[in-house]
Amino acid sequence: MQNNFYCNYPYINIYEQPFENSKISSQILYGEKFNVLKKVKKFLKIQTSYDKYYGYIKYKKYQKILNPTHKVKILKTKIYKSNKYLPFSSKIEILKEKKNYVMFENNKWINSKSIIPIDKKEKNFIKILILFLNCKYKWGGKTYKGIDCSALIQIFYKFNNKFFPRDTVDQIKYKKGNNIKKKFKTGDIIYWKGHVAICINSKELIHAYGPRKKVLIMPIKKTLKLIKDTANLEIKKKFSI
Repeated sequence: MQNNFYCNYPYINIYEQPFENSKISSQILYGEKFNVLKKVKKFLKIQTSYDKYYGYIKYKKYQKILNPTHKVKILKTKIYKSNKYLPFSSKIEILKEKKNYVMFENNKWINSKSIIPIDKKEKNFIKILILFLNCKYKWGGKTYKGIDCSALIQIFYKFNNKFFPRDTVDQIKYKKGNNIKKKFKTGDIIYWKGHVAICINSKELIHAYGPRKKVLIMPIKKTLKLIKDTANLEIKKKFSI
């Protein structure tokens, strides 16, 4: 029995439990590999290959073989002659090229300007995170349709083919750091219990902020005070990206 599959949908939800009304804990993007552990009624218990994340996905026909060559570099790219889009960091295999388009599945085409070779890296994290500015906050989300705070940080690492944990509880343990609140610099990742943001300079940060229901840029000092006043949370840790 083959256990390794690839997501061949723009994205699929990972659920906490194998039920229709279960909470969404994360998502798998197009081209991501996952391992099927077992079938549970209309669901599959899986583990993702990239971040070793466990959960349940709906039982569908998934792709068995894929050799990704490129990845989507913009927030979303339209699948030609459809109302669907591939989200940022989706991985595709180019099967055919024609003018300004590439075919990644039979009769499915996207603009060639929206992709780059899979091994190419983008060291400027701001360039990536700014793509999601004003996107809706969504618990478990990882796309233009909605993203949560930890996914916003993880997506930078994923795009650059580097491992980084999915959830804040694991991210905060991944690197050494401190909780000094006086000095901040570009690239500082700030953690509270259950929340994370990243400094785009010494005075501002960007985060997917649940209370404001979107990804936005805010002053660092104002954010620290707001989170302290509304959630009674102090910085637990910060380290550089």
